[in-house]
Amino acid sequence: MQNRREADTSPLLGDVAEVLIGEERLRERVCELGAQITADYRDLNPMLICVLKGGYLFLADLTRRLGMRHGVDFMAISSYGSGTASSGVVRILKDLDSDISGRHILVVEDIIDTGNTLAYLLENLRSRQPASIRVCTLLSKPARRQIDLPVDYVGFEIPDEFVVGYGLDYAEAYRNLPFIGVLKPEIYS
Repeated sequence: MQNRREADTSPLLGDVAEVLIGEERLRERVCELGAQITADYRDLNPMLICVLKGGYLFLADLTRRLGMRHGVDFMAISSYGSGTASSGVVRILKDLDSDISGRHILVVEDIIDTGNTLAYLLENLRSRQPASIRVCTLLSKPARRQIDLPVDYVGFEIPDEFVVGYGLDYAEAYRNLPFIGVLKPEIYS
């Protein structure tokens, strides 16, 4: 059997101004969130809805830390395009495959910035009559929030910086970095 090797992300490291949240701290916090969610949903068999693309790594690690039955589905929503700020126009690019009526829903997000995209998503999901909806986000930028939304589980509150890594991208790059890093402004300016 061939040895598995980690991806060499060194060519991308020069574009990162600083590591905001390291690999080990990410792992620790995902374990803590998994324990908390397991306690809250123990007998409810929730449906975790991952918001693609940025949330996929977080969901993969989180779901392995859950000690109860649960389902998983995916939605792809866009409000950014290839820029660094939300356009304000939200589009559903991929809808759910599952019927969520009567289900307990946990939306799994990579980052909550202004809150506009999440507000649209929550309104859309509520129209499908789930039993409950809660939100779990890896990252929250409270300084940018324009809409006050209930967020039940927050991995980390971060400053108003453009971040990449652990699933988050800029122009489809940097998702594979094993940490959350601040992207150098000259890369996206």
